[in-house]
Amino acid sequence: MAIRHIVKKGDEILGKKSKKIDVINQRVIELLDDMAQTMYENNGVGLAAPQVGILRRLVVIDIGEGLIELINPEIIEFSGDAVLGEEGCLSVPGIVGKVNRPMYVKVKGLNRNGDEVEYEGSEYLARAFCHEIDHLEGILFTEKAESITYIE
Repeated sequence: MAIRHIVKKGDEILGKKSKKIDVINQRVIELLDDMAQTMYENNGVGLAAPQVGILRRLVVIDIGEGLIELINPEIIEFSGDAVLGEEGCLSVPGIVGKVNRPMYVKVKGLNRNGDEVEYEGSEYLARAFCHEIDHLEGILFTEKAESITYIE
């Protein structure tokens, strides 16, 4: 495992759509491991492959309830009123913003063994799923934020 360099806002890769992963091989497994280590090392709760310079549909998330790895994730269901909440991003240091996200989402994707998995998340986990999947579409939270605050 290795800690990867986190791409910062302004790098064009963050605005591009990620490509689907057709084959789960050792390189994909190593990337998942590296992404998790990078996320933890930087005190993040989520990381998408474009944030480490790789345009592939991979995300890792851990809001304190254990690591979730998703290959080719997609939101298949969402409900509840949109909730305005604060978000930050490892690729956009020094900025937090208020973003509307659904209260509940259900996502599906593949795990590292190629098995289809589904996760349901509400509140913070739902927000994390939406935020990381947006990265795969080339969307930063700052593009959706209703307000931005600069922090030190």
